[in-house]
Amino acid sequence: MKLCTGLVFCSLVLGVSSQDWLSFLGEAYEGSKDMWRAYSDMIEANYKNSDKYFHARGNFDAARRGPGGAWAAKVISDAREGSQRITDLFKYGSSGHGLEDSMADQEANLWGRNGNDPNRYRPRGLPDKY
Repeated sequence: MKLCTGLVFCSLVLGVSSQDWLSFLGEAYEGSKDMWRAYSDMIEANYKNSDKYFHARGNFDAARRGPGGAWAAKVISDAREGSQRITDLFKYGSSGHGLEDSMADQEANLWGRNGNDPNRYRPRGLPDKY
C-alpha cells in the first residue's frame, strides 16, 4: 500500500503519466540487463586492467535506453561501489584501501552514463568480442 501511495504521489508531483512510467520501467529493466551483460563480459574476459572499460560500457549501454536506463545504471553502480566500500572497511579498516579504485570506477561509470565513448578505458589487447 505504501509503495502504491508513493508511486501515485510521485506521478502527481512529477506530472508523469502512466504511459511514461511504463516506459521508464521498461528502460530501467533493459538498462539493468545491459549492466548485467557488461559484468558478465568482464568476468568472462578476465582481462587485466579492463575493469574501468566494462564499467563505462555498462553505463553507456544502459543510459542509451533512456532516463530509466540511466537511472538503473546509476543505482546499480552506486550500490556496487557502496557495498565494495563497506566490505573493504571490514577487511582493511579505515585505511582508505580501495577508495582510489572506487573513485576511478565511479568516474568511468559517469563517463559512460553521460554518453561518452567507453573505449577511452579499453585496454590494449582486449579481444574485439568485447
